[in-house]
Amino acid sequence: MANLCDFLTRIRNAQLAMMKIVEVPFSGMRGSVLKILQDEGYITYFDKKEVRSKIFNFIIELKYYNNMPVIHEIKAYSKPGRRIYSTAREVPRFYNGLGIIILSTSKGVISDFDARKSNVGGEVLCGIF
Repeated sequence: MANLCDFLTRIRNAQLAMMKIVEVPFSGMRGSVLKILQDEGYITYFDKKEVRSKIFNFIIELKYYNNMPVIHEIKAYSKPGRRIYSTAREVPRFYNGLGIIILSTSKGVISDFDARKSNVGGEVLCGIF
């Protein structure tokens, strides 16, 4: 989870610096989160790149609109010392439903909308607006 916090901070800092591309270390959970961010329109593109033999990174192309980052806020909920769990009915809404919450469930890493639709709860990872 600390890795997820670092991952979110790298994206936040890259957007504050108005960088077009950011590179983050590879992991399966990060790939799942990036897939959701791409599907929801928060990032343009991401791909896996081999840095050294069997060492991979993600290349993320960040999205901007009118020279402003599309991601206004990105917040980690669960942290290594404090995990946050939620049932399907109690999944929090980020910015009153305008943003998305990403959860780790028994059905994989999914958005809050899909969690409510599938009636599954899990660990609340982060919120993005």
